[in-house]
Amino acid sequence: MAAGEPQLSGIAAWTVSVMEALGSFGVAVLVAAENLFPPIPSEIILPLAGFTASRGSFSLITVLVWATVGSLVGALALYGVGAALGRERTRKIMGALPLVKISDVDKTEKFFDKHGTYTVFFGRQIPIFRSLISIPAGVTRMPMLTFMGLTALGSLLWNTALILAGYYLGENWHLVEKYVGVLTYVVAGLVVLLIVLWVAMRLKSRHATESTPSS
Repeated sequence: MAAGEPQLSGIAAWTVSVMEALGSFGVAVLVAAENLFPPIPSEIILPLAGFTASRGSFSLITVLVWATVGSLVGALALYGVGAALGRERTRKIMGALPLVKISDVDKTEKFFDKHGTYTVFFGRQIPIFRSLISIPAGVTRMPMLTFMGLTALGSLLWNTALILAGYYLGENWHLVEKYVGVLTYVVAGLVVLLIVLWVAMRLKSRHATESTPSS
């Protein structure tokens, strides 16, 4: 960063140091890391990459291309994790969890087999699910070319939105983190709410079954 610009710290400072060391290729490295380790926030990396491009360090198109390449690399790694687990191993792991029925796993797999294309495409644009969606795609062995195409397109849309925001906001790129952070909290809240409701319904169902006298 040039003299006179706000001093960065934490992940933002690390992001800049990587891009300074590796150039535009560093964007791909950062985005791939963000995909593999969700605690690394894309709402910091991508807008900051856009801001860096606006300063002339590298072109906007180059940033978009490398960001999408990084997304694809990270997604393929997680797809590999899912493929290595496979359906049967996943069924055993999930079936061993409290309150989880094998029928739940079967329903999830059937849903993904039927709606996997939409799930992967839109999932790449939703905080929290962006990375995780690659694992069930691997478990169900979604055709590789289909997975790569959907992942690349979905990631390109998400990356473009955040990179352009950072590019045009300039030194106010951090505003993107604020608003995307709100969206992340909303999604996380909905996930927690759904889990609580699911557990409550499952416990109620179990209690009703146990209370029913055997004939």
